[in-house]
Amino acid sequence: MSSFKRLADAGDLTGKTALVRVDFNVPMENGLVTDDTRLRAAIDTVQTLRTQGAKVALLAHFGRPKGERVADMSLAPIAGAFAKVLGSNVSFIADCKGEHVKQAIADLDPAGVILLENTRFYAGEEKGDPELAKEIAALGDIYVNDAFSAAHRKHVSTAVLATLLPAYAGVNMEAELDALDKALGTPERPVLAVVGGAKVSSKIDLLKNLVTQVDSLAIGGGMANTFLAAQGISVGKSLCEHDLAETAREIMQVAKENNCNILLPVDVVVAKDFKAHAENRTCATDEVADDEMILDAGV
Repeated sequence: MSSFKRLADAGDLTGKTALVRVDFNVPMENGLVTDDTRLRAAIDTVQTLRTQGAKVALLAHFGRPKGERVADMSLAPIAGAFAKVLGSNVSFIADCKGEHVKQAIADLDPAGVILLENTRFYAGEEKGDPELAKEIAALGDIYVNDAFSAAHRKHVSTAVLATLLPAYAGVNMEAELDALDKALGTPERPVLAVVGGAKVSSKIDLLKNLVTQVDSLAIGGGMANTFLAAQGISVGKSLCEHDLAETAREIMQVAKENNCNILLPVDVVVAKDFKAHAENRTCATDEVADDEMILDAGV
């Protein structure tokens, strides 16, 4: 992992534009950001690039619009929220490609910052469409990926752009890759990996690789429900990929063969409704009722 390029390798970027993939898929309520943690996480990368003289064009997704423009999934409200945490003006343009976007970037002040529209408004984004990638790449001089949480996806904004422009890891990506290298490249045993998220399907290869590298693998989030169900445990109406039960069992078998201990929740927080302040209880994983859903690991 030590071979990747860091922002320090980019040198003087005066007069250049950096296309920066960030993770701005933040919690929203009534058009307002309710948790700005991911916005704050992008500050170091943005400020580093500005210090090196670059204009910064931010690429991000929000929700699952499935290639269509969905008004309440626009990134427009997030531009103002990011400007607040950045302490500097952040422009917004409701598109990700075209001469009008290029002109908006050209009109930015030196070291200016602009947030482009939801990349997933374009069907080609999730398909890794090379033509869409060329159109977006035409907006910048370098590509920076700082969205570690989305880096496993072979989308235009998370993978294909890196093949068309000089590519660098952002500050957060750099820290994550260094941590992975320390844990998996030259580890000090024992090594525990923690994996979460909603889907096993998007992390099958990662999981199969991890169980051959680490001593213990803790699985949480919605993903844990699939592994629980694969062992015959009822998860009620929880988020669960029942069709991947066999895949989950295969991963558990590979783990066993490699002396990796898979850790799953032994108690969980459940509720009948997925909403704020819903009535809930904590129970053992084998006590989830048919009309309940697992919302968190227990205490």
